[in-house]
Amino acid sequence: MTQIRYTSLCIILISFFTATAKNYSSQSLHKEINPFYKYNYEDCDFCGCGSTGGGMGYGTVGNENFVGLRYIYQHYQSRDGIFNNSPWVEENFNTLQIWGKIPVTEKLSLTAIAPYHFHNRNFIDGSSQNINGLGDISILAFYTLITPVPDGLYENQITKYKHSLEIGGGVKLPTGEYKRSNNEGSVNPSFQVGTGSFDYIVAANYSVGYENWGLGLMTNYTFKTENKKDYHFGDQFTYGINLSKVYNTLKINKIIPFVGLAGEVYSENENYGLPVADTEGNVLFGRLGAEFSLKKLSAGVNLMLPVSQDLNDGKVEAKYRLGLHFNYVL
Repeated sequence: MTQIRYTSLCIILISFFTATAKNYSSQSLHKEINPFYKYNYEDCDFCGCGSTGGGMGYGTVGNENFVGLRYIYQHYQSRDGIFNNSPWVEENFNTLQIWGKIPVTEKLSLTAIAPYHFHNRNFIDGSSQNINGLGDISILAFYTLITPVPDGLYENQITKYKHSLEIGGGVKLPTGEYKRSNNEGSVNPSFQVGTGSFDYIVAANYSVGYENWGLGLMTNYTFKTENKKDYHFGDQFTYGINLSKVYNTLKINKIIPFVGLAGEVYSENENYGLPVADTEGNVLFGRLGAEFSLKKLSAGVNLMLPVSQDLNDGKVEAKYRLGLHFNYVL
């Protein structure tokens, strides 16, 4: 019954996206003439058990309304034991997401992400472990407090400087299964497809643009709760900055290269109400990528490399993250 309920929820999300797309099949005139870009980051739990997107985000750099698919690959190493000289375990986290950003009103939008995880890790003795399944579905609403409004119908009538501010909040549902057995003998408690808990998210994005340049700042905080198996993943704070430039070409409508930084801070986990040693940490990534749009189609790629990190008291190391997405613009 639980699996049926979660599958039905995914179907409802897809149906909502499809129905809403019919009502928002074209962009407004001022957005076509003066595209102004906000900057979201991929925001996901450390290593991927509760991946919502990302340090990879709730939207695209181009900030379109869309429905689509996103793939996120994360490569980590963790110690196969509690000692500093314990051998390293190679861990690969793969996530395929159905995601979308849907306008509800002129200033209110709804974002939803339904992930499917397939993770594996390889041990020093040649053995391996694989897990897969539906992850935790996230649903957020964003409200725009400051909206960039064009001054006229023609390009020379539009102010070159624009800025925008939006705030939001939502919930991450325990649709992904949490198994205690996946944590046995491992220093990485995030080798899961779900946290098993209801988690709550607050977020804010500020962006400023001048001509075809854009700078975006973002932050979000996830309040995590204890799951039914008495395990409590620590809260997560995410922040970032992004610089991008829009290029228009004859063959491709828009090319948007971007560079930036994205950081994540993780609080200590708890097990049966007691702190779990070596489960807190932080990591700062450098980010490089580009997005491309052609009529109603949009695609993007981005690479994240660690600049500095201190995860699980040095017993876990992030190597890199790779994100790919393909969207239909509403």
